Amino acid sequence: MKLEIRGAEKLSLREKQVAAYKEIGMPAAEIARRLKMAPSTVATLYARARAKGYEAVIIIPGEALGLFAEEDEHFGEEKNG
Repeated sequence: MKLEIRGAEKLSLREKQVAAYKEIGMPAAEIARRLKMAPSTVATLYARARAKGYEAVIIIPGEALGLFAEEDEHFGEEKNG
């Protein structure tokens, strides 16, 4: 799994960090602990990041979802007959 933040160039480093943690579902108290800041600072940074309009995209490889099984290896090949 990969998290991509589109519009990240608009965010400060701390806003990116907070947004990434929030997007994976981490509670504000844990983010605050990891980044060594007050929970109110986490809330402020997250609000600023959202106001700047970033978009979070989670990229999951098809294999992880079971989309590419062995029988799919021949998908797209023309059938003779």
